[in-house]
Amino acid sequence: MAMPDPRRTLSVSNMSVVQIAAVAVTIGLNALDGFDVLAISFASPGIAHEWGIDRAALGIVLSMELIGMGLGSILLGGVADKIGRRRTLLGCLVVMTLGMVMATRAKGVYDLSLWRVFTGLGIGGMLAAITAVAAEFSNDRRRSLNVSLMAIGYPIGAVVGGSIAAALLKQGEWRVVFEFGAAATALFIPLVLWLVPESIAWLCQRQPAGALDSVNRSLLRMGQEPLAALPEVSVDARKRPVADIFSPQLIRVTVLATLAYFLHITTFYFLLKWVPKIVVDMGFTPSSAAGVLVWANVGGASGGAVLGLLSLRFGLKPLTILVLVLSTVMVSVFGRGQADLAQLSLVCAVTGFCTNAGVVGLYGILAQAFPTYVRATGTGFAVGTGRAGAMLAPIIAGYLFHGGYGLQFVAIAMSAGSLVGAVAVWLLPRTPAAVRSVQGEPATVL
Repeated sequence: MAMPDPRRTLSVSNMSVVQIAAVAVTIGLNALDGFDVLAISFASPGIAHEWGIDRAALGIVLSMELIGMGLGSILLGGVADKIGRRRTLLGCLVVMTLGMVMATRAKGVYDLSLWRVFTGLGIGGMLAAITAVAAEFSNDRRRSLNVSLMAIGYPIGAVVGGSIAAALLKQGEWRVVFEFGAAATALFIPLVLWLVPESIAWLCQRQPAGALDSVNRSLLRMGQEPLAALPEVSVDARKRPVADIFSPQLIRVTVLATLAYFLHITTFYFLLKWVPKIVVDMGFTPSSAAGVLVWANVGGASGGAVLGLLSLRFGLKPLTILVLVLSTVMVSVFGRGQADLAQLSLVCAVTGFCTNAGVVGLYGILAQAFPTYVRATGTGFAVGTGRAGAMLAPIIAGYLFHGGYGLQFVAIAMSAGSLVGAVAVWLLPRTPAAVRSVQGEPATVL
């Protein structure tokens, strides 16, 4: 008689409190990313004033975190697949906390840049790991929804964290932003220790020493029967390298998923980085520009939530293609400009709705497209490479504006990333991780 496979049992069972709590923690962890990205923007005027640096030097500081995040996602995603999701999360949180603490002690641009890269490494590794956690602690019915909820932690963190940063800066200098970020990040260390056990899917696949005891402890907490033995997995399957994302079975998925994320994130960050400047150039005040950006993030959080709910009834792949096409349309509409601030805020909110829904859909596809043993590696590679798109977006748009092109042309040009990204998603195979069946994992159809 074949031993029961807990991965299959959990995939068809109702989610337990333990699983729901683990997914909730991933939402909070992703919010740390959103807070950190917007907090440095709020802190930048104080940094420039205290150290007397120009915009060019400040731009370098602002981009350092993105570089670290890209490297962290690519390099540490593989670590999460080798040593486990939980230990990787804890290590990344320690790195992020230390980086934010040391940022408060920086004496100049070089010191601060170093610690921003260091902090970014932690955030990048965390992003790869939490995508795997959200997917692997979910059942089949709610997997796309839960990964979507994890992803909307980013705009929630941007809105809430940005508001907190603005309030803190009224009472103190720019370092208070990083002090608050360090404290919030450190708070998640005991939360992860308490609420996020090691992934059962990872334990069953890699089967490290003590895996059976760890699986049984988690199963009992989830209200499931313990196992007499782990599911049988060949030695070769347990030790398959994370470089398999470039194997013949997965190379098409890796290339297309990475291309889709890279291209859409270019469109996404064009909106996120250029909205304040564009709004001011339209004749509105800087405070109004900040308000418009908040509306874009509110729309983004709403878009991610709606896409997640729709994924309960409709396929994730067609939903993602739809919102990527709508992103192209709405970014182009944004480029037309609006007569008053209310209309502009509405257009930015709807645009943010579509663009962030696209990001959320792509996270869901990444979580399902790769098998367990390379899930964090594949996600990390795509997200890390996509951060290059994040860095390129404001640069490309800046050169187009400098070349004399108007907002409408630039917006249409930058919106093309989402459209080509939709084509890449359409080309993804219907059952992208066929190797799952070889390793006994439940098959996933996008």
